[in-house]
Amino acid sequence: MKTILTLLVILLFERTLLAEEKGLYFPPAEGAWERIEPAEVGWDTAKLKQALDYAGRQKSSAVVILAGGKLIAEKYWKPAAPEKTASGNPNPYYYLRLGYNSQGHVVEDVASVQKSVTAMLVGIAQAKGLLKLSDPVQQHLGSGWSDAPAAAEAKITIRHLISMTSGLTTQLKYEAPAGSRWKYNTTAYAHARSCVVKAAKMSENELTGQWLTGPLGMKDSRWVPRPMAGKTGSITNQYGFATTARDLARFGLLMLANGAWDGETVLEDKEFIQAATQPSQNLNKSYGYLWWLSPGKRMYSAKGRLVRRLYVVPGQNLVIVRLGDQPNMEFDGEFLRLLRAAITK
Repeated sequence: MKTILTLLVILLFERTLLAEEKGLYFPPAEGAWERIEPAEVGWDTAKLKQALDYAGRQKSSAVVILAGGKLIAEKYWKPAAPEKTASGNPNPYYYLRLGYNSQGHVVEDVASVQKSVTAMLVGIAQAKGLLKLSDPVQQHLGSGWSDAPAAAEAKITIRHLISMTSGLTTQLKYEAPAGSRWKYNTTAYAHARSCVVKAAKMSENELTGQWLTGPLGMKDSRWVPRPMAGKTGSITNQYGFATTARDLARFGLLMLANGAWDGETVLEDKEFIQAATQPSQNLNKSYGYLWWLSPGKRMYSAKGRLVRRLYVVPGQNLVIVRLGDQPNMEFDGEFLRLLRAAITK
């Protein structure tokens, strides 16, 4: 399945979608977003509609596609009733919706999409001189933040956390020397955000508002506590990143602009952005600094449970956002296939 999806990704983005685009458009914090007709950038409108209709049938609440920063597609659907766990209770937070914004669009906890947001906060903190990726985690959080032996814990750096090579289990117990094993570890990674909070001496929302969401006009985005975190037996974060499809698209546009927003620098460390969006280690070359990577550097993505997605395609100035609940197992590949079919040149 992964091989088929990889081929679809390559086929989808092998063509130049914005050959005539001279730069990026940045939507204003207030007011209408500029739109562009699909045909102007080589898309078949009817086939694009087929892709959107498919997304709607697959429990999507929103799809937003930007071409050079302009809206080429934007579609919303009424969220379905929250699905339930095996015990019959509503999922404690992954399905949690946090109300609606002023446009009537649902605000969602985007699950592990937040990891890629955290990566950029780490990069901004480093650019400000507040921390370094080479810092031992205990330099910011104190010793004993994990359940690893003291000598092993002392060798775990912030870089290990954001490259998923801490050597810890999901219960933060010692499993292998730091840097020797790749393991997708939500519990361990979350301490990278804690390091930023300690170094900045601000709360998650204070620093994110000043450094990221404020400059980008992401007015519907914030960190929210998860009351059930740690009480359900699942491995999770205490906080979720709540946002909308448009706000998440703004974040993707920042990445396209290499850390700038409408002429203003948000993340000045361009080397960090490059490092974050290429293999961060040799153990899993599909993973950067909390970003998932596609072959050939054609695309990188932020992926959250329930197939909440942010795809960034730098070569084509393309951003794709999908929010909603759990679709079928084939959704990613089929959605990309339908998008490719909509490209006419």
